[in-house]
Amino acid sequence: MQKILVTGGAGFIGSSLAYALVQNPENQVVIVDNLLTGDKSKLPPEEYDNWQFIKCDVNNLSDLLPIMVSYSFDYVFHYAAVVGVRRTLENPVMVLNDIEGIKNILHLCKNTGVKRIFYASSSEVYGESVSYPQNEVSTPLNSRLPYAVVKSVGESFCKSYHQEYGLDYTLFRFFNTYGPKQSTDFVISRFIKMALSNQDITVYGNGSQSRTFCYIDNNIGASLNAFYDKKYINDVLNIGSDKEVSILKLAKTIIDITGSSSKIVHLPARQEGDMKRRLPDVSKMRKINKQEPIALEEGIKKLLNSKHFAKCLKS
Repeated sequence: MQKILVTGGAGFIGSSLAYALVQNPENQVVIVDNLLTGDKSKLPPEEYDNWQFIKCDVNNLSDLLPIMVSYSFDYVFHYAAVVGVRRTLENPVMVLNDIEGIKNILHLCKNTGVKRIFYASSSEVYGESVSYPQNEVSTPLNSRLPYAVVKSVGESFCKSYHQEYGLDYTLFRFFNTYGPKQSTDFVISRFIKMALSNQDITVYGNGSQSRTFCYIDNNIGASLNAFYDKKYINDVLNIGSDKEVSILKLAKTIIDITGSSSKIVHLPARQEGDMKRRLPDVSKMRKINKQEPIALEEGIKKLLNSKHFAKCLKS
């Protein structure tokens, strides 16, 4: 049996990963989260007996140390972070504090025999690219936002610990991911919530800024394939979709699917934190992908049929 730690495991992507991991009886999973934005309702069902939750702030070494020492984990998925554009812009010092968590995790991984760490980075590290699609190797990392800087620093820490101590890593650069457990702080779930109540849907600027949207099942599938198949060791992997859509088109699509009478209202463009374009090169992801990508329209319909998403909308 392999022992696995998932930090940030009560959050959207972390909890989805933890649920997938516990479905394998060969895994013993410990989930930690400080519950700042995470929620216990997102944890795996109690029918599984191969996991446990510990409230822990990984930025606090005295919180994390006894857990890492007691369990001697084989693998660590470090997903704990302050997330959300508005939250990260409004709380830059809180975001920078996540560097302490990265340092704590890597220091203890090195000292407790962890075989490999999987680090949740972000598409934000690319900043406003000069060429597309955004490639893991050739596209420069140029964002100056605190959240992106912290993610980039985390990547550098992982590479440095491998170089100096031999700790293996995989860096996941997540592009916009959505799914039933996501809070309404994020664009798809926020637009759906507005559409279902026939409220005006607010779009920054003219809505021409574009994104790609990856359904959570495809995100978790790629991550687990990299884990179980021992792929992309000491490497970087974009995880996302390569189907580009403008924010304005996204709003119109959600209005159409929900049959909403919402109107689209344009707000002044954000001064920062709203990149013009996101388009990943997912050729490396395709090599390990064992699932067909879920189309945006299908993913939105899956959300609308999800009981968990219905609970998120009410919270």
